[in-house]
Amino acid sequence: MFIGLCGTICAGKHTVAKFLVEAYGFQILRLAAPASTPLPKPDEGPTTTTVVSHFPEKSNDTFASIDELLEYVTGRWQERFVTVDIENEDALDALLKRPFFILVSVDAPIVVRWKRYIEKCKVYNSPPPTLEAFVTKADTHMFNPRTGLIPLFVRATLQLLNPSESLDVFYESLKSIDLVDERRLRPTWDAYFMQLANLAAQRSNCMKRRVGCVLVREKRVISTGYNGTPRGLRNCNEGGCSRCNSGSTGGSSLSTCLCLHAEENALLEAGRERIGKGSILYCDTCPCLTCSVKIAQVGISEVVYSQAYSMDNKTAEVLSAGGVKLRQFSPPREGIVLLGQNNEVTTRFYKHADGSG
Repeated sequence: MFIGLCGTICAGKHTVAKFLVEAYGFQILRLAAPASTPLPKPDEGPTTTTVVSHFPEKSNDTFASIDELLEYVTGRWQERFVTVDIENEDALDALLKRPFFILVSVDAPIVVRWKRYIEKCKVYNSPPPTLEAFVTKADTHMFNPRTGLIPLFVRATLQLLNPSESLDVFYESLKSIDLVDERRLRPTWDAYFMQLANLAAQRSNCMKRRVGCVLVREKRVISTGYNGTPRGLRNCNEGGCSRCNSGSTGGSSLSTCLCLHAEENALLEAGRERIGKGSILYCDTCPCLTCSVKIAQVGISEVVYSQAYSMDNKTAEVLSAGGVKLRQFSPPREGIVLLGQNNEVTTRFYKHADGSG
């Protein structure tokens, strides 16, 4: 595994790198001449009480170019490496071609970072900047059209928010999210098929809820489906279903709904003869009661879903009676993660736009 870290000034990316070294045996890799970052030069003194830690100067594990670094890591891909020297998209593009690389960004509230910067200035006997001066420096670091890091931030798989004032709390928070989970590098079959279901949902024309479904047998896709009005009828988002367009409460007036559900479309597309024993249905939302009856009828062995629905209990009863296994998919956390604060480990995961967490 190779983790790349990018971060705003005094957000804690060097501390995350140090944590990976101490907790999981990662090796720090450096580039000989990355673009300069607006930080005081580290010294060898003790750390302060805030989340500020020292980072090694260039060492024997320093490379003249990103190509040399990649050559070194590729031959040792089963080992664990971390770098904080990704400074532009060209370097990131080269790294992302490797299946063992992941980019993680680190950020923190501006006032918190300013206070950390002041603490560093005290250690280095440097005059501390005003808040306005620090904000100007921080904005340049992130948004400069030529050297700003914002293009890297938006491409990070995991975005850590670090308001902590304690190294112990920060480290505990990092342990809780399991940065070294190998599933972040290559999706499992569950993650792969659920991503296909999420993609199918983007084609939905239902005004009430986007739902996508993938039907699989022996790890091969049999069919896909998304919810919306039947072929030949006006699309739901064009007024084709009066029930969905009337703003009815979820789960009500279903008998008047003209929209086919994602699961129904996938089942109709596949046909019973193609489904067979051992088929698995992946759906980004737990099937409703009506769909669960049809799923049991066609002989599907397992249903995997990501988001809950109001009929989960009834669906579970029907599928259990029909001999169909039902389970919820729980992927490793991605997106924006708020790490613990004060003396508690309070990790909060924000949902993506598609509703996954």
